[in-house]
Formats: sequence, structure tokens, C-alpha cells
Amino acid sequence: MATLRQLEYLVTVVDAESFTRAAELLHVSQPALSHQVQALERDSGGPLLERLPRSVRPTPMGRAMLPYARAALADAARARSAARRVAGLETGELHLASVYSVSLGVLPPVLHRWRRTHPEIRVSLVDHRHAGELHETMTAGRADLAVGPPPPRWDGPLRDLGVEEFVVVVPADDPAAADGATRVRIDTLAERSWVHYAAGNGLADVLDRACAAAGFRPNTAVRTEQTAAAPLLAAAGLGPTLVPANVIPPHFPGRLLRPDPPVRRALAAYARPRPDPLTTAFLDTLTEHARVLPAHVRARLGPDPDKA
Repeated sequence: MATLRQLEYLVTVVDAESFTRAAELLHVSQPALSHQVQALERDSGGPLLERLPRSVRPTPMGRAMLPYARAALADAARARSAARRVAGLETGELHLASVYSVSLGVLPPVLHRWRRTHPEIRVSLVDHRHAGELHETMTAGRADLAVGPPPPRWDGPLRDLGVEEFVVVVPADDPAAADGATRVRIDTLAERSWVHYAAGNGLADVLDRACAAAGFRPNTAVRTEQTAAAPLLAAAGLGPTLVPANVIPPHFPGRLLRPDPPVRRALAAYARPRPDPLTTAFLDTLTEHARVLPAHVRARLGPDPDKA
């Protein structure tokens, strides 16, 4: 039986005239999109889309299905709207707290999805320098929901979002990336001057701990308060740096190397005890759509040898 998600995928592909563009709009991978459309075609008994060299168009079967697919999606939207009005989700404001890197890497696609399904809900996002500040904000009741490293203890709802991977960033022509290298031993960078983070930024502690585990204290070429600036400065040749892989944008000019030993950090979302329906709805969206390692970064890094 066709699902609403499959119908949404079909309509989006037809409107975009492209699987690639539709995948971007839906924030899913193209193979996942194709798989769902193929499943819908099998359930329908034949092809719904004609794949042309430079576009996609519906077949006669697809054109016959489209009005009903659009109607089903519209009915579902009206049903969600009615339920949200009863639950108080049609209007309101969500106070969200996170650490700097999560606001850059994990939250944007989640907030995009949330905006599509809850357009009348205002989101107030406050960034924090490190996990301790984040925990203090939640303990003081200044936010409905926090996203970042999990707190040591928490009495309210807590959702595991996975483990984020850190990467070493160097210029494209850096010797550490010669011969197509995808990994680098951190101790081989001991004599380098690093792009570091300002005191108080939680990533400064992550970098210092990684270097200490490799047996050295990093020299500093420059310190930055802005997490987004660190990979750009490293790619420009000021020195290597260590960043969460999910903050790297598509088409980034620098080289990404897996550190050896690996550097990883758990991420979680946690809410105050007895969260309201609005906070619970955002927790569900976050759990479903958060990606701690985006597909474009995974493609650049290649298979993780530690998980082979």
C-alpha cells in the first residue's frame, strides 16, 4: 500500500523534474528517494515516471495517480493542522539551546524540516560556548530543549542523536594529504602550529585532549571564537585544525582527514521534565532528521576503516 511519504516523493520528483533536485528539496539521499519511488511503482503495478537523459516526467500511469497523490497530501496536511490546533501546536514559540558547532552542522536541516511542517511556530535559538553552559541554561529553565553533548545527569526526556566524528582539516596541497591519504596520525602534526579555538569554546578542550592523547601540547598559530572560521583558516594554510565533520559545507576547498586515533563525541537532545506537546513534537523531528555525519562529508572521507 502506498505511503504518504512515497506519494510526497512522487509529487516532488514530478514538480522538480529531477531526482537530484527532489532529493535536495526533501533532504534525503538520492538512492533512498529512488528506492521509495520504485517501491511505489511495484505496488502500483507499473512505471510511474519516465527517466529521460536530462529530466523526469510522469508516465500515463503517473499522470493518473498524481491528482490523488496531491489530494492525499493535502488531506494529511489538513489533518495535521487540526490536530496541532487541538494540541496547541499551531502557534507558539520554542526556546532552543545548542552549542556553536551543533547550530552550524546538525540543526539547519532539522529546522528546515520543522519550518515546513510547523510554519506558525517561532523558534528562538541561543548558542552556547560549551556543554557546561548549555546544561546550566536548561537547569535554570531558560530553554525548552537543548542539543549538544549529553549532560552527566538529567531527569527529563533525553534522546540519543548518535556520535559525531571529528576531522583534521588541512589545505588541499598539504603534505599530510599527499598520495590520496584519508587518515593522519595526530602525533605527526606535533610540530605544526594549529588553528585553535578561543578559551571557553568547548572545541578548544576537544582539540587539547586529542593532542594530549597523542603526546603533545599544540602550538597555536591563531585562535578563533567562531567555529565556522576554523576550517576556513586551516584550508587557507594557517595550520591544521580539528572540527566536527558536520560543520564542513559542500564543496569545501580544504582536505579532510580522519584523525588517528579517532576523535568522536556523543550528541543528545534533552528537554525539561514533563515537556509540552510542542517540545515533544520538535524532539521527534530532531530524532528523525538529525544527521551527525552528512552524506557529502561521508563521501569525501570514504569508508571508515574502524568500522569495516
